[in-house]
Amino acid sequence: MRRLLLLAALSATSVVAEAQSSPTMPAVNDRPNPYRTVEGWAKLPEGRTWGSTSAVAIDKDGKHIWVAERCGVNNCAASALAPVLKFDQSGKLVASFGAGMILSPHGIHVDKDGNIWVVDCACTLGATQAPAGKGHQIHKFSPTGSYLMSLGAPGGGKDSAFFWQPNAIVTANNGDIYVAEGHSSRAGSNARVLAFDKSGKLRKSWGSFGKGEGQLDQPHALAIDSKGRLFIGDRGNDRILIVDKDFKILDTWYQFSRPSGIWIDKNDVLYVADSESGSVNPPHGAWTRGIRIGSARTGEVTAFIPDPETKPANTSSAEGVAVDASGNIFGAEVGQKALKRYEKKK
Repeated sequence: MRRLLLLAALSATSVVAEAQSSPTMPAVNDRPNPYRTVEGWAKLPEGRTWGSTSAVAIDKDGKHIWVAERCGVNNCAASALAPVLKFDQSGKLVASFGAGMILSPHGIHVDKDGNIWVVDCACTLGATQAPAGKGHQIHKFSPTGSYLMSLGAPGGGKDSAFFWQPNAIVTANNGDIYVAEGHSSRAGSNARVLAFDKSGKLRKSWGSFGKGEGQLDQPHALAIDSKGRLFIGDRGNDRILIVDKDFKILDTWYQFSRPSGIWIDKNDVLYVADSESGSVNPPHGAWTRGIRIGSARTGEVTAFIPDPETKPANTSSAEGVAVDASGNIFGAEVGQKALKRYEKKK
């Protein structure tokens, strides 16, 4: 009898969990916000203003913050500014590099050795605006900013070539490299995740454009949890896909809404930035933009930092998200052209 009751309870729990993570589930907007917002925390040199930014990451030391900023506007094509910036905990700029190398920085990642990978999406430039032979690449730099290598051909490519509008990069503990590619939601667009070995040799390409299983629409963010599972922010499909290293789908989550950025800390706390729900995307209008926080183990959403902008027409609130060793959250904003810091309320 006890066994039957246990099985019934487990079955009921499974049904509830499934109902709480489905394409038609109610919007998750009501979680508490235990954070206070700190604006103007990062100090740029005199005369320089923030441009759009979606790229933020934490240094290997858990303290310094790396940002790739679009040179005061929304791309760096005509700028001599260094777009890759490093800040200390006080918000002081302590290093910068990358001038003339990156058209449109979109993602940034720090690997276990402290190397910095910068994604050049080139997606904020029209086809006639992008200089020939530049963009659509990923560049690797040493911890001190020395150029090490690039993935992808200058100027990009599709199908068997790569990349075309890459969005995000993450590296696994064994050195494997994963790249999410495809920034358009037009029918026939490319949408895939590519896996490389640590030398940069292509190991596998997975996904195609669409709404079904094994398909993607703007794979915009990547993160890896403590089990080595890859979290793919399938933004155009309003979901997170969880896959293994060979892209076997392990789970699909909808409760974190429309993911633009994903961060998973060492305790498997999951932070998901949603910058395109509500008024930005009327079909997903019931969901409020902001940063949802929960568990990468169970999928439970426990906290929510809402976007203060209620009815913007374009991308708003954090698109990129990163969390330092002390639990401070950093949101990189395209629409507001800002880097915000979120600290736990006392």
